[in-house]
Amino acid sequence: MRSKGRMRGGAFSQMTQDRKDLMLGRARQQRRNNVTAEAIVWRNLRARRHDGFKFRRQVPLEGLILDFVCFEARCVIEIDGPSHDDEEQAARDYARDAGLEANRFRVLRLNNDLVIGATDMAIARISLFLRG
Repeated sequence: MRSKGRMRGGAFSQMTQDRKDLMLGRARQQRRNNVTAEAIVWRNLRARRHDGFKFRRQVPLEGLILDFVCFEARCVIEIDGPSHDDEEQAARDYARDAGLEANRFRVLRLNNDLVIGATDMAIARISLFLRG
């Protein structure tokens, strides 16, 4: 299934077809190979299960692949594993978040360990984030 105009954000539509195909392929691969923490969050977000918000997972947008995005609330949820503790990766995450925020998206980052070890707390944080 092609994007059929469902993608928001002009930069995706301005990409070359090869780049679009690459990003869509990566997003599909990440959906198939999602990690445990992402699977836990997805079970709670999918099918408008969380406060009626429609989320999509592993969404390519403006050269990024977002873990979870709700376009109606302009919210992005990213699940971070140990690699995000690295100083260089943290700087990339900061720049990525700033770019999303410049496009009026709010970003919530949750640590894998929190999602796996304290799922109720992680889901509560998502609820607060969506309301705020």
